[in-house]
Amino acid sequence: MTGNEPPLPWLLPAPTTVSVTATEDKRLRSELKFAFYGRVSTEDQQDPEASRQWQLRRAQSLIEPAGAAITTEYFDIGATRALPWKRRPHAADLLAALASPQRGFDAVVIGEPQRAFYGAQFGNTFPLFTHYGVPLWVPEVGGPIDADNEAHDLIMSVFGGMSKGECNRIKVRVHAAMAAQALTEGRYLGGRPPYGYRLHDLGPHPNPAKAADGKRLHGLEPDPETAPIVVRIFSEFLRGLGLFVIAESLTRDTIPSPSAYDRARNPHRDARAWAKSAVRAILTNPRYTGRQIWNRQSKFEVLLDIEDVSLGYTTAMRWNTQDKWIISKKIVHTPLIDDDTFAHAQQLLHRRAHTGAAHPVHRTRNPYLYRGRITCHACTRRMQAQWSHGNAYYRCRFPEEYALANRIHHPRNVYLQEKWITPPLDNWLITVFQPHRLNNTIDLMAAAAQPESYPAPAAAETARALIADCDAKLATHRAALEAGADPVVITKWIAETQATRARAESDLRTATHGTHPRRMTRDEIARLVRSISDLAAAIHQADPEDKAEIYHQLGLQLTYTPGHQTIHAEIAPTPHALNNDKSPRFQRNRGDLVRVRGGT
Repeated sequence: MTGNEPPLPWLLPAPTTVSVTATEDKRLRSELKFAFYGRVSTEDQQDPEASRQWQLRRAQSLIEPAGAAITTEYFDIGATRALPWKRRPHAADLLAALASPQRGFDAVVIGEPQRAFYGAQFGNTFPLFTHYGVPLWVPEVGGPIDADNEAHDLIMSVFGGMSKGECNRIKVRVHAAMAAQALTEGRYLGGRPPYGYRLHDLGPHPNPAKAADGKRLHGLEPDPETAPIVVRIFSEFLRGLGLFVIAESLTRDTIPSPSAYDRARNPHRDARAWAKSAVRAILTNPRYTGRQIWNRQSKFEVLLDIEDVSLGYTTAMRWNTQDKWIISKKIVHTPLIDDDTFAHAQQLLHRRAHTGAAHPVHRTRNPYLYRGRITCHACTRRMQAQWSHGNAYYRCRFPEEYALANRIHHPRNVYLQEKWITPPLDNWLITVFQPHRLNNTIDLMAAAAQPESYPAPAAAETARALIADCDAKLATHRAALEAGADPVVITKWIAETQATRARAESDLRTATHGTHPRRMTRDEIARLVRSISDLAAAIHQADPEDKAEIYHQLGLQLTYTPGHQTIHAEIAPTPHALNNDKSPRFQRNRGDLVRVRGGT
């Protein structure tokens, strides 16, 4: 025999066998601890607790024969299935727990794969389970998923595709049904009523199940306060007045703009005066002819991060072209103007928009260092970026007459050139981020970031008072019903009160959204400041995109005072900025800048 030949079979050592009794096997299995994951979203129209219970029962029935038990639960409520695991609150917590040796569970079980995974989410998530050695149990597989089993991978991919297909089918059906209702019935399908109209009750919902829940149909009727203003706008426009002149005259006459008149639905809009855009929106809205319009806007999805498609999409609204609008065939509410008046206004708008030489199309996107970061002190609005003669400018075109109507002294045009700002701003940043001044800078930023008490908006207080009033009315109605009052009358009262309460809850959510931002702690500020201090020191050598990224990391905000020609600069980093410096582009550019700094 040579040294390279394998040993003969009879020379191999005998295999060692370990006998495990049924009792010991049951004891070992009973020590297996599971974490349960489930999800329910608002689009499922289910009671969250009922959904949790049936998903949990499915998971328990899978692992109980193995003698295991669920010791930890992760259940997302209100998270759509299209949202990746990293962006679901409890799913993200579960992924974070996988990396911890003290996670408190040995395996994860899912009750319903179609609720857990959507599209390609399984392929983006399961490798983490495999990496950390945590088995993933699924009822449709009958146990743990085998990473090397092609059939298991195929099954989970099919369920992800079915989940996505189900969502797409629901979208198509709902869109087709709403289009038919708007076209043939002229049904009001929700949303804020247009300026000049208000909602009125049309009776119980035609769907018996929704009617039983107290839902009602609503329609549009002229608002006695604002309908005459709409008629005035059309009349003045057809007499030859421009959009700006109409807006200024309405402001001078102290007529509340649409944002000011319905403040609860427009807390984010400037309510000080009429804007030309508001006048244009009224002149181009076909609803004033008495017909119902639907699908003027639609949702569309865009990638959250083009460098990490696994983060999924974010939803935004966009205006549809007129050929996609759904216009009812008949007049369904009281018209404020006739068809001829509306058509004449559209022709006049079209002629005015196409007079003069056509503007050239600029396809090159110019870099702006301070896009969205400069506020005009005179009117507290953001200044708009504009490229002119090869230079970046920021302008505020709050017209002088328009401002005087609001008792605001404001130049007709305010221009600020970008190159006037950058050198002194960069010198200031280099100074405050010098190594011997870092601690002082951190202390100042931490002091400025102390939690503040945010007063509740007036709209929120009004909504809360209305909800409390509705609750008191509902209690009175139910007491009257139990005392033997007419059930038909009481049921109508209850439905009306519930509808009022639902609208108040919606107004409360709108009024309180984003009013309590989380402030960064001193440790978070220190970590962020030290992580970018080297970049701040090398900011003179940074290219425009890197500079804009540094300003974003710092939460830079500038306020320009035209009369004094001064700029007030503030840096206020946010918790979100802590995660931005982990992107591949930012890490790559950080190395480039540090090398540049070392060579100067």
